[in-house]
Amino acid sequence: MKPNGKLILSELRAHAPFTALGTLAGIALLLALFWLKVPLDFSEHLFGILHPSHVFLSALATTAMYRAYGRGGWVRTLLIGYIGSVGIGTLSDCLIPFVGEWMLDLPNRHLHLGFIEHWAIVNPLAIAGVLLGSWRPHINLYHGLHVGVSTGASLFHMAMALGIGSIPGPGMLVVIAGFLFLAVWVPCCTSDIVFPLWFAPPGAPLPKCSCHSH
Repeated sequence: MKPNGKLILSELRAHAPFTALGTLAGIALLLALFWLKVPLDFSEHLFGILHPSHVFLSALATTAMYRAYGRGGWVRTLLIGYIGSVGIGTLSDCLIPFVGEWMLDLPNRHLHLGFIEHWAIVNPLAIAGVLLGSWRPHINLYHGLHVGVSTGASLFHMAMALGIGSIPGPGMLVVIAGFLFLAVWVPCCTSDIVFPLWFAPPGAPLPKCSCHSH
């Protein structure tokens, strides 16, 4: 049985309040960075930490979900964990924020692709996440950490594009908040729940909404 629309909508509804809270915290942190006039390389440094961490946690959560509700060989497990973490993590941390940066015409916008620019860090962490997720499938713990780190990675991708200057106006902050919310909300549900369950064998039981127990 594949994840149906009811399960997906249930997951999205349950995640929305947590994602909104994380988005508000991210906007508050962004304003604090401007107020403190934090150098641009600080955001670059934090993105360089949070994005690989996000990929690692995403690989843990994706693999744990697949191993809990499906069974497959190591090659299949590795591919599902890697694509679900690196592919969807790149969408969340890099592609969606960049679209927002492009729409806002931010001065330092740039598409950062971690699995290429920092391949020696991101790719081994994804594989390590797959291995650990297969060994210790604590789904809810990994998923909760994943969502939090993902928010930070998306935030600092956009912070790099803003650079240091005048504090963004209310309209720009609303757009940034919207893209930050979108960058976390849909991709995290997809990589941790929908994507691995899609490859579960027919008849495998579908889980209850994973974040109800967070």
